[in-house]
Amino acid sequence: MPKLTGIKNINVAVFISGTGSNFINLIEHSFKKKSKFKIKLVISNNPKAKGLKYAKKYKIKKKIINYKNLKNSEKDILSELDKTNIQIICLAGFMKILTVNFIKRFKGKIINIHPSLLPKYKGLNTHERVLDNNENYSGCTVHYVNSKLDAGKIILQKKVKIFKNDSSEKLSKRILKHEHLLYPRALKKIISSL
Repeated sequence: MPKLTGIKNINVAVFISGTGSNFINLIEHSFKKKSKFKIKLVISNNPKAKGLKYAKKYKIKKKIINYKNLKNSEKDILSELDKTNIQIICLAGFMKILTVNFIKRFKGKIINIHPSLLPKYKGLNTHERVLDNNENYSGCTVHYVNSKLDAGKIILQKKVKIFKNDSSEKLSKRILKHEHLLYPRALKKIISSL
């Protein structure tokens, strides 16, 4: 793992599986004047992930990993991360679970955004479950990744009110807007603490 002291721009890799809205949002933030990070690499387990078009558009190195063999896949990812001198990994809708050994290699340097107020509603189908349980609030959480699903230390959270006429789609769209505000803030926070 490269040392982070005295580095002006932190090299970030973003892992995606789908549309990549948090990925494009982080790219836009990386171009801001006072940004302390650069997105150098995008990793995807899905060759058809829509988010990959942003890699092409912004000339960001991309790597597709097929995940047929977990051990080899993670070995390939780690090799790519080393080659690109990556210091922080941001998971943004990455639908694969990283192994304990992989997480150990980047201990305290992998973060994820999750569409609920963790520790509530870990895993998938978050908005449906929140609505089924008649919650008054949901939200989003940026947290460190550890060996347990959506269980790492919380970096930042944003509470979002649930309205009576909310569907999971409406709630999802509203929370996504807050994700786009929260993720860059959380990244900035952890970079400033390095």
